[in-house]
Amino acid sequence: MYLCRKHLIIRDALVSDAALLCQWWNDGAVMEHAGFPQGIHTTIEQVTAQILLETGPKYRLIIEFHQTPIGEMCYQDMGNHTAQIGIKICELSFQNHGLGSEILSLFCKSLFEDYGFTKIILDTMLENKRAQHVYEKLGFVQTAINRDCWQDQTGKMRTSIDYTLLPSNFSPVIHLS
Repeated sequence: MYLCRKHLIIRDALVSDAALLCQWWNDGAVMEHAGFPQGIHTTIEQVTAQILLETGPKYRLIIEFHQTPIGEMCYQDMGNHTAQIGIKICELSFQNHGLGSEILSLFCKSLFEDYGFTKIILDTMLENKRAQHVYEKLGFVQTAINRDCWQDQTGKMRTSIDYTLLPSNFSPVIHLS
């Protein structure tokens, strides 16, 4: 995948991105919103192997803004024209600037129009109100709350929220300058 709009690029992750992904995934501040407050304790070799395996039906993507990697995404073809997605803006200085809405708009538009998906699903932690706001602004509808569905590294029980987006509900927010 390669999507470009003004200063935003969404592209396939490369083996050369493994060190950066490893850095992000091991950073508890970055991974807290995904439910891993201590990071995931991975190695560059493990991330490299994962990138090499994710060539379908699961794909790892890098988000760049002004030619600087700022985060990552993934999507997986779940069958029945359904894509499951995930997104993290990993460079904390790029959070809370509206980029998440821009990135997801571009990404979902392409999944619907270019890849033929008719449903996009995702989940987030109950505590991640910022992500929930973005998802709902774009038209994602909450479909389930999974209370105490898993235990994180600190022993805390976590609750997740499932969301679904259909083309008829999609409200793209694309206005990058």
